[in-house]
Amino acid sequence: MARMHTRKHGKSKSRKPVLDEKDLGNGSGELSKEKIEELITEYAKQGTGPAQIGERLKREHGVKYIRQATGKRLGKILDEKGFKNDIPPDMMDLMKKAVRMRKHIDKNTRDAHSAMRLNRTESKIWRLTSYYIRKGVLPAKWRYDPATAELLIKGKA
Repeated sequence: MARMHTRKHGKSKSRKPVLDEKDLGNGSGELSKEKIEELITEYAKQGTGPAQIGERLKREHGVKYIRQATGKRLGKILDEKGFKNDIPPDMMDLMKKAVRMRKHIDKNTRDAHSAMRLNRTESKIWRLTSYYIRKGVLPAKWRYDPATAELLIKGKA
C-alpha cells in the first residue's frame, strides 16, 4: 500500500515469520495462553493502551506475537474481557496528536509547518472515520470535530 503523504510505495504483502512452540511464549515457552490473557487484562486494568500492552509483553515477557501465542488478536481479547473503547485506539492517538498541534498553533500562529502537519493529521482522522463507519465500528452519524475531540481527550486523561 502506498504511503499517504510521501512519494514512497512501502512494502507489499509482508508476512510474519512462522514461529515454533518454544518461540510463542517467552524464550523457553513457559507462558500459557491463559497466563498471557491474564497479563493482558492486568495491564488493561492499569489503563495501558493496546500498543503499550503489546510492547510490554514483548519486552518484559518475551511474547513476540500475541496472535500466534493465543490464537486471538489483542483487540479481540480486550473485547472479550470487557475493555472495549468507543473510539478505536489508532484514531484516539491521532486525535490526541491533533489536539496537541492545535494548542501549539494557538500559541505559535506563524508556524506554517505545524499547520500543514495538522492538516495532514486531520486528513488521516477523516479517512479513518469513513473506514470505521463503513466497518460498523463507529455510528453512521459520528463526525470528527476538533472541539469535541479536545473534550474527549480531557475526559480520557
